[in-house]
Amino acid sequence: MLETFLLFVALLVLLFVMSSIKIVHQGHRYTIEHFGRFVRVADPGFNFVPAFFYRVGRKINMMEQVLDIPGQEIITKDNAMVAVDGVVFFQVLDPAKAAYEVSDLYTAIMALSTTNLRTVMGSMDLDETLSKRDEINVRLLQVVDHATESWGVKITRVELKDIRPPADIVNAMTRQMKAEREKRAAILESEGMRASEILRAEGEKQAKILQAEGLKEAAFREAEARERAAQAEASATKSVSDAIAGGDAQAINYFIAQKYVEALGKFADSPNAKTILMPVEATQLIGSLGGIGEIAKAAFGKDDPPLDLTRRPPANPGVPRVGG
Repeated sequence: MLETFLLFVALLVLLFVMSSIKIVHQGHRYTIEHFGRFVRVADPGFNFVPAFFYRVGRKINMMEQVLDIPGQEIITKDNAMVAVDGVVFFQVLDPAKAAYEVSDLYTAIMALSTTNLRTVMGSMDLDETLSKRDEINVRLLQVVDHATESWGVKITRVELKDIRPPADIVNAMTRQMKAEREKRAAILESEGMRASEILRAEGEKQAKILQAEGLKEAAFREAEARERAAQAEASATKSVSDAIAGGDAQAINYFIAQKYVEALGKFADSPNAKTILMPVEATQLIGSLGGIGEIAKAAFGKDDPPLDLTRRPPANPGVPRVGG
């Protein structure tokens, strides 16, 4: 009888010990209650919790978790209906507050996120809700994180997954986008044509400037050449005048003969006639050429017999004949 009793007691002790051992997994925390009152938090690993006197109250997940926000139909500030859904990332920092400050943590976070999503997007226009998604995420994060701080929860991120405006608004936005792109294309084309015309006008302007500068330089060079020719003519005339004043009569004969020959050469260069009829006597030209011969004889100091200028040269069919 005694042995049976001892065996029964040993069995009860074993059951008590087995019931008091609690193994907490990594990433989780257990709240320990003593007759319904919270006393401590069991950390990951081996924990001894005396049975019948203490019990595990709540099992809290301490890892970062994701909570889906179901699709919501929201009316924007400009009375446009849009469908929105998103996700909330949160992490429990204080397991005691998460267990005893709110009855259902997941439902509370979802309701809080949905309500504030309607508030934030309802205060914005449709264009703002479509273009300022990051701003909406930041505003939701600030509001929801501040509200859940007393629950021992940290909201790490709030992201909008999709924003779906009505089909008619999507079609209108498509037409508007197409019109804007056509407008930009027309503006760019007109600006390109304008730039092309400006460049063409600049090129013509530069060409005219260069042409005018070339004409100016040519005129300047021509005037300079005429000036130098006039100076040379004046110098030659002065030399002849000085020679005449010095008593040298042959200088005037040389000067007159040179001018006479030049005038005759201009008649010979005419392309319209092969035969030239001179209205002057040929003896004047022969006398001028005789004067040139006397000048040459005096210049070189030779006693050669005078040149017979009256003798005709042999006929040459390739040279035009001069008739008096």
